[in-house]
Amino acid sequence: MDRFLFERLSIPAVILIKPRIHRDERGYFMEVYRENEFRKAGIDYRFVQENQSFSKEGVLRGLHFQKKPHEQGKLVRVAEGLIRDVAVDIRKDSPYFKRWVMVELKPGEMLWIPPGFAHGFYALKDSIVVYMTTDYYYPELDCGIRWNDPELAIDWGVDNPVLSEKDAHLPYLREVLDCLE
Repeated sequence: MDRFLFERLSIPAVILIKPRIHRDERGYFMEVYRENEFRKAGIDYRFVQENQSFSKEGVLRGLHFQKKPHEQGKLVRVAEGLIRDVAVDIRKDSPYFKRWVMVELKPGEMLWIPPGFAHGFYALKDSIVVYMTTDYYYPELDCGIRWNDPELAIDWGVDNPVLSEKDAHLPYLREVLDCLE
């Protein structure tokens, strides 16, 4: 019995994960993480921190990443709501450098975003997002890219999202290329 469906996206390092959900009259049950199955699917990382955010409909968070030597891989899961999740490849040596993938995640679905990617999401509904990371958060290594950077040309499907003051003033990719060394 497969507990999870692992689907590699157009950037193969990014994986959409759909757990098997067991439903009955009481509600549902699902396994969220199972190390041996994730390793078989190529997600062979140790998770050290778990975060949770609540975003009202119309909020856009990102694009965030953490600089070397503490890059973070993220296993992003929607606990409630619906988001448009985006991962941007910022690995300079990657054939996918500057390319992005976008998926709509609904409750229970997950997206594996390995180290070397910027991450952001747009809340299509009020949403609770939980994510585990492969390294701890270090504020001094926190970095980001403007959500509407024309060089990336991400089609978020929205013109005027609700942004934090920090996210509204993130630099453009060309301004953070030295952070990627």
